[in-house]
Amino acid sequence: MSKYDPLWEYVRKTGEQSLTLSFAEIGEILAFPLDHSFLSFKKELPGYGYRIGKISLKEQTVVFIREE
Repeated sequence: MSKYDPLWEYVRKTGEQSLTLSFAEIGEILAFPLDHSFLSFKKELPGYGYRIGKISLKEQTVVFIREE
């Protein structure tokens, strides 16, 4: 089990084609702030039917895209 599983489950359950979450929203879902380990763990996301579309440090957002 990954520390990011709650986030992956949240994204999967939305069922949205594209979902944008702020770093703050992600922190609320996970109960800890987003950190650099996210870049290593994002490879788990395709197992939940999604991929990372974009990470914006300026806007502090992450875009999740549903894989077809």
